[in-house]
This record gives sequence, structure tokens and C-alpha cells, in this order.
Amino acid sequence: MELTGKIIAVLPPQSGVSGRTGNPWMSQEFVLETHDQYPRKCCFRVFGEDKIKQFNIQSGEELTVSFDIDASEWQGRWFNRINAWAVNRNVQQPAVPVEEPAAPFAQPAATFPPAAEPAGEGSADDLPF
Repeated sequence: MELTGKIIAVLPPQSGVSGRTGNPWMSQEFVLETHDQYPRKCCFRVFGEDKIKQFNIQSGEELTVSFDIDASEWQGRWFNRINAWAVNRNVQQPAVPVEEPAAPFAQPAATFPPAAEPAGEGSADDLPF
């Protein structure tokens, strides 16, 4: 899945040591806001110190983030994880619509052609109206 928008928050990195493997790990979360009519916010995670450095995501950047969604259960509750796997910086700025000012005293355009003269009796048009 992909989402395009502006990075509005860069949360501090988290790190630790895996209890299963004993290897160190690092992750960092970022908040992206879309440019839709009703903007949405998405908090996504980048896992791994190498990816965090490779992506080098900064606040205020315009990005397209490719991510996977996964859920896990802990003590009977379910939690979603949105994990980014690619970041694209080749994003065009959203276009801002420009409104034309209304002309004062503008005349409305005619919507129908002028009525034709009625045809005489016995014409090819037999409609009664």
C-alpha cells in the first residue's frame, strides 16, 4: 500500500535487545498527513537502524511511503502495525485550486435558443403542442 503526504511528526527512536535472539534492534515512528479534502494522518514505523539511516526522513518533507499492515494479539487485545518498506521523495507538490473572481453585474447566458415561429395547419409536425 502507498500513502502520499507531508511528515508532520518525527518521534524519537526506540531501541533494545531481542529477548529471543539477543541481537540489538532499533525502530522509529513518523506521522504523515495526506493532502486530501479531509486530511488523514497515519503513524508508520521504520524498523532497523540501517533503514532509518537510509530513509533519513525529516519533518516537513513530502513523501510517498510504501508500507505493509500487520496485526498482533497481546493479552486478548489486537494492535495494528504499519511498517514502511520504501520511501519515495519524487512527489509533486499538491496543486492549490485558484478561484476566478466573479465579474460584477455579469449577465447570465441564455440557456435555450429563441422559440421558432409556429408551423401552420397541415405541417409535417403533428404534435398538438
